[in-house]
Amino acid sequence: MTMMTFQEALKDSEQFNTRHALLGNGFSIACRPEIFLYGKLYERADFSKLSPYTKKAFEALSTQDFERVIKALRDTKEIIKVYRCTDACLIDQLQKDADGLRELLVKTIAACHPAWPGEIEEHEYAACREFISHFKTVYTLNYDLLLYWAQMHNEEGVHPTSDDGFRKPEDDYEAGYVTWEPWNSKKQNMWFLHGALHLFDAGDETQKYTWINTGVRLVDQVRDALARDYYPIFVSEGSSREKYAKIKHNDYLAKGYRSFCEIGGCLFIYGHSLAPNDEHFIRRIENGKLKKIYVSIFGEHDAPLNKAIIARANSMATARKYGRLDVAFYDAGSANVWG
Repeated sequence: MTMMTFQEALKDSEQFNTRHALLGNGFSIACRPEIFLYGKLYERADFSKLSPYTKKAFEALSTQDFERVIKALRDTKEIIKVYRCTDACLIDQLQKDADGLRELLVKTIAACHPAWPGEIEEHEYAACREFISHFKTVYTLNYDLLLYWAQMHNEEGVHPTSDDGFRKPEDDYEAGYVTWEPWNSKKQNMWFLHGALHLFDAGDETQKYTWINTGVRLVDQVRDALARDYYPIFVSEGSSREKYAKIKHNDYLAKGYRSFCEIGGCLFIYGHSLAPNDEHFIRRIENGKLKKIYVSIFGEHDAPLNKAIIARANSMATARKYGRLDVAFYDAGSANVWG
């Protein structure tokens, strides 16, 4: 298998009109592995308010992956129904534990998240801006604020070139938040495909918490909202099917999904394992308009996880029904995303 450097992949991609990027958790891990690795989140999570079974579920599955356990609990609930289990308390407990883990994941990320943009070094921002500058549109599956901070963090006097589609609400220009409406998304070039800590569903509108409108640190606003039982738009369901169902019922997420489905040219995938729980986006690559994808590989290409990534990426090309999809691989470390 040929492994390109990131620069070689960029050179190769010049044959296409547009480049796009899809970011996975490896993007955040590359910046702060001590925070965003699932194992670190598990270590810092406070399980005290959940049933004792939730932590034992992690141990039973020999994992520290929240989404895997959430999926297992929900799958178990459905299987028990098939066997016509009459223990309604057990079925209810499995659902409560799955929902409780989802909320715990949100709270843990918010609690461990860097408190403000200044905790990221200037040279890290510069490297990240250089990386994302190569792409027309950046899509992320991450929940944290790092991409948002990087795209909004510019040298003094330089206006951000990114557009996340949020604007001051027309009926409340002094509000401490900004809102997203479909008609403001025409020039949008940054999408949080699974939601994010700073995005909230207010019922009749999608709100984004901001520092500039309140003077309160963004992470502090999120933590305060969580303390009041307000939860952000956060797609952490265990299976691809469940994630897609949630996406369809939120206007912002659904528009982001449709935007991703329509992209052409080429796509750079960085820091994503192409795992089954994100098949709702992987299949859109298989059946979409993209001509070529460049998939990042971290570490030795013959490591078990990388073998799975390579196999799934190659299978996208063979699954393409109309037109041709080429697949290439590049060394994740050579991208120097955070310097």
